[in-house]
Amino acid sequence: MAQLKAKELRKQDAEKLRQTLFDLRSELSKLRGTAARGMAQKQVGKIGRTRKDVSKVLTVMREKGITE
Repeated sequence: MAQLKAKELRKQDAEKLRQTLFDLRSELSKLRGTAARGMAQKQVGKIGRTRKDVSKVLTVMREKGITE
């Protein structure tokens, strides 16, 4: 998944934001699992980018008053 922009996230509706958040959290879980097994040395930076994307989605959701 490409890095998300807050400007693009603000254009999305509530259901799309929830789905994006769900997808990002599941991707983060997979990345952490593979990193814990030592199999993903190339994807260590991707964990940080995914965490930042999750925080961007949560920030936009809070701005709009959307609950998780």
